[in-house]
Amino acid sequence: MSSQSPPLPWLDSNQDFPPPSQAWDEDSPAPGLLAAGGVLDVETLRRAYSQGIFPWYSEGQPTLWWSPDPRMVLDVANFRLHRSFKKTIRQFCQTPGCEIRIDFAFEQVIQACSSRERTGQSGTWIVPDMIAAYDRLHRAGLAHSVETWVNGELAGGLYCVALGKAVFGESMFSRVSDASKIALAALVAFCRHHGIGQIDCQQNTPHLASLGASEMARDLFLKRVAAGLAQAGPNWKFDCQFWQQLLAPTSTST
Repeated sequence: MSSQSPPLPWLDSNQDFPPPSQAWDEDSPAPGLLAAGGVLDVETLRRAYSQGIFPWYSEGQPTLWWSPDPRMVLDVANFRLHRSFKKTIRQFCQTPGCEIRIDFAFEQVIQACSSRERTGQSGTWIVPDMIAAYDRLHRAGLAHSVETWVNGELAGGLYCVALGKAVFGESMFSRVSDASKIALAALVAFCRHHGIGQIDCQQNTPHLASLGASEMARDLFLKRVAAGLAQAGPNWKFDCQFWQQLLAPTSTST
């Protein structure tokens, strides 16, 4: 394995991204790394996500842009709904004071995601500049939060980027057991209802794999992103009827 880093393009403001195929390969020190620099304004982020590129860096680093190959993707038809968790969702739906909200508390969600502890990591990649950038993206209608509420309190949730019917998951958090999984299940149900076929998960983790996500070749992932971009996006509102996408007798569970 080579230990020497290939040259990394440095982006000026509003400069086009290199093709994703130029991202560092698996033999490099940082597989999937594509470029550094640039800005985190709404238009740059929109262009990045439309090409399967996302920012990911830590405090003190320059903005780093990534496009890994393979890509971790959750095909919503393959969401792994264990019987015990299906029971949890049923109970959640039937309990007064338990509800799913979308875009009710985006700033609280991303702040909570930034402060949660991560196994094997010190610090967070959701640094203040990223929080401000995704808040701007949210205000532009391109980033959304899916939130689990219990008795008027935010119990957990996630946030994502959505361009048309291309959805890119970012991060999630829990303050109550299973609250983030319930939010993810709600997003899956929402996507199934609206004909959205996949949720980008970016990086491979055992937790995502346990929920049914799997790796996909970047070329295929980008084709699916392009197909999603070509379709009008849904109205980002959650209806309790969406749960039937997961709870109906025809829905599979393990």
